Formats: sequence, C-alpha cells, structure tokens
Amino acid sequence: MRRAVVAAASGLLFGGGLMISGMASTENVLGFLTLGEGWNPSLLFVMGGALLVSLPGHLWLKRYRSAPWLHASFAKPAGAIDHRLLFGASLFGVGWGLAGFCPGPALVNLSLMQGAALVFVPAMLAGAWLAGRR
Repeated sequence: MRRAVVAAASGLLFGGGLMISGMASTENVLGFLTLGEGWNPSLLFVMGGALLVSLPGHLWLKRYRSAPWLHASFAKPAGAIDHRLLFGASLFGVGWGLAGFCPGPALVNLSLMQGAALVFVPAMLAGAWLAGRR
C-alpha cells in the first residue's frame, strides 16, 4: 500500500512538473527537436534544471544508502547495450519527434483529455503489449 501511495505521489509530482515547465505541450517538445530557425531551447533548460536538482540527491544516495526506502536494492541495468536496445531507442526517438509525445507527457495530456493523446496512449500501450509478447 505504501508503495502505491509513493508511486501515485511521484507520478502526480512528475506530471505537475511537466505541466508547469510546459513540457507536456507538444509544441514545446517539437520546437526543441526542430533544429534551425524557430528552435525552442526551453526543454534544454528544463533538463538542465532537473539534473541540478537530482544529481546531489543521487550522489548522496549512492554514498549513504545501500538500498532505497521502499525496495530491497537499487535497480541495475538488465543487460548490455545491444542492437535491440539501439533499435528500440531509435524507434522511440523517431516516434517522439513525429508525435511530440513521450510516455510521461502523453499520460498528462490524456488526463487533460487532449485529442492527440486519446489516440497516442492506446497506440503506445498496444506497442508495449506487442513488444512484451515478442
């Protein structure tokens, strides 16, 4: 139960941060991914700000904690960098560039009943289901 509450609170905090920063807006994301005239660097500043906030906490955790509070151990990467990972990351990037959505902002927009998210999120879930069946 405690994990579910922490997960819900974390999701709400993340979604709120996406909305406040404007990163739930596909126009801002596509503006960042458009190089040249009309480039919007705001996503760069959001990511930089996130690193400035999270890096000290991450370093503190690595030094003083052997496990997170609600889990037995820290997660480790599942495997090596291989062709499947590179292909999947490339496919993710192409989809992000075409739609202006990645999973977090897509769920925020779905909760706001934005039209594009009503199509994107079911397609994303279907793709995740298909990938899991492979």
